[in-house]
Amino acid sequence: MLRTIIALLTILITTTSFAADAPKTEEQKTFYAIGLSVSKSLSVFTLSPAELDMVVQGLTDGQSGKKTDVDVIAYTGKIQELARTRRKALGDKQSVAGQDFLVKAAKEKGATKTPSGMVFTSLIEGKGDSPRATDVVKVNYRGTLIDGKEFDSSYKRGKPLEFKLDNVIKCWVEGLQKMKPGGKAKFVCPPQLAYGDNGAGEMILPGATLEFEVELLEVKHPSEADTAPAKPAAPVKEETKKK
Repeated sequence: MLRTIIALLTILITTTSFAADAPKTEEQKTFYAIGLSVSKSLSVFTLSPAELDMVVQGLTDGQSGKKTDVDVIAYTGKIQELARTRRKALGDKQSVAGQDFLVKAAKEKGATKTPSGMVFTSLIEGKGDSPRATDVVKVNYRGTLIDGKEFDSSYKRGKPLEFKLDNVIKCWVEGLQKMKPGGKAKFVCPPQLAYGDNGAGEMILPGATLEFEVELLEVKHPSEADTAPAKPAAPVKEETKKK
């Protein structure tokens, strides 16, 4: 993410000056889109108006070719540290809201809060045997933040995911073992059963509570799985992602 921010800033400061008016031509719209991309990447910093003014000053000085007040390379480490600090602060704020979300979810009709802290709600009952942690499962799913923003969806990709169950986050390991093929359920996952203090990607902040709707399409025992299962996207364990 930080490399993306720096790359986008580099692109912006080396282009020609951008217009103050609304973009009209395709070229103007492309430059405008660069600005939007930079803005999205900078969101992790939660800049105050005064801080944004400093960022704009840096962009202006870098674009003009004048001697800058600081060496960007020398400050790369400080940029990264600031991003981590601001990201954690955002996560701490959302963590409190996540706890409230879990309490409300547990009170919904049909919901069960398990000893681990997840909230499980069966939406459609399946048939057959529930998967074991060592089984390969095929699922469709949609993952959202507590504000309803979608961060991943196999439906949008148009392809179910197939993976070994014990390769994913704890919330999924537990929740899917409560389901049967053909079933659909909702998992509300506290951070300790999801991505914990690390978060994942740009959208899932440290300490985030997550909600998933999961359809269990198929279960294969290890002897029945004829191909190596693909690793899932959103619910993959953090330690697996780092391999």
